[in-house]
Amino acid sequence: MMRNRSMYRAMVIGLAVLLAACASGRGGNVPYNVSNFGAPDAPKLATVDDSYKLAPLDTVTVAVFQAQDLSRDYAVDQSGRITMPLVGRIDAVGLSTTELGKTIEQKLGEKYMRNPNVTVSLKETSSRVTVDGSVRQPGVFPAIGSLSLLQAIALARGTDELANPHRVAIFRVIDGKKMAAAFDLTSIRRGTTQDPAVYAGDTIIVDGSGVKKAQRTLLQSLPLASIFMAL
Repeated sequence: MMRNRSMYRAMVIGLAVLLAACASGRGGNVPYNVSNFGAPDAPKLATVDDSYKLAPLDTVTVAVFQAQDLSRDYAVDQSGRITMPLVGRIDAVGLSTTELGKTIEQKLGEKYMRNPNVTVSLKETSSRVTVDGSVRQPGVFPAIGSLSLLQAIALARGTDELANPHRVAIFRVIDGKKMAAAFDLTSIRRGTTQDPAVYAGDTIIVDGSGVKKAQRTLLQSLPLASIFMAL
C-alpha cells in the first residue's frame, strides 16, 4: 500500500514538473529563427462603412462641393481632431466618415455656406500594432516609425507575472499568406538573439499560463506547413 502511494506521488510530481516545463519554456508549432520572416504586405484599404469609427492618426479626404480650397486630405491628430480652414478644429475620433461629413456641413452652414455638400472618405488608417496575451495592458497601439519587439511589448507595459517570455509569437501577412514566427524575449534581452522589427498590422501574442484558450491553441497547435500557416 505504501509502495503504491509512493509511486502515485512520484507520478504526480513528475507530471507537475513536465507541465511547468511546457508552460515556461520554448515549444509549440510556431517556429523560431525564421529566416524569411520579412516585412508584411502593404496594407490594403477595404471599403469603409459607418461601422468604422475614426481613430487618432487616421487620414481622411474631405470633398466640399464647389469649394476647392477646403477639399483635401486631413490628418486626425493625437487629440482626435482635424483642423480645417474656416471651421477650425473638429472632433473626429469616434465618428464615422458620414457623421464627420455631417458635422463639417453643420459648421460650414452656420456662417460660411448655404446648404453645403460635404463627402468624407477614409484615405488611410493609422499605423497600429496589436499586443495581446500575457502582458500587463493588452491593446492596440500606434506603430510610429521603427519599432522592435521589445519596444512593442513595452507599449503594453511589459509582460505580466504569468508570462512565458520564451514563447512570443508575431503574426503578419506576407505575399498574401498569414505567417507566424516565435521569439524568445529572454534571449533578446540578453543580447544573444536579435530584437526583430515589428510592423504596422502585426499581432503579437505573449504566451503564459493566463492566456485565453483560443490564444493558447493558436500558439501551440497551429497546423503548419514548413514555416507557413494558412488561415
